Amino acid sequence: IFSSQVYIIQVSVGNHQWTVKHRYSDFHDLHEKLVSEKKIDKNLLPPKKIIGKNSKSLVEKRQKELEVYLQTLLVKFPVTTPKVLSHFLHFHLYVS
Repeated sequence: IFSSQVYIIQVSVGNHQWTVKHRYSDFHDLHEKLVSEKKIDKNLLPPKKIIGKNSKSLVEKRQKELEVYLQTLLVKFPVTTPKVLSHFLHFHLYVS
């Protein structure tokens, strides 16, 4: 049975900190939308790796890369966060 890895990512904006949980495919979908709508760098998202993808060290490495990816996006859109990104990060639950 194929099991999908869920990444728990720490998000911080100003004084707010929270975690979001997403599968890599969610990040990929978000990235595709941002590339087409906001023209962000296509290579920003860490690549999808097939071999050994569930090994603990790879999971930890990718989790860090995805955290950096999200922080980079937040820096890129400091004033107006794209709707698709703020929804992905659950802004509506944490930042008022």
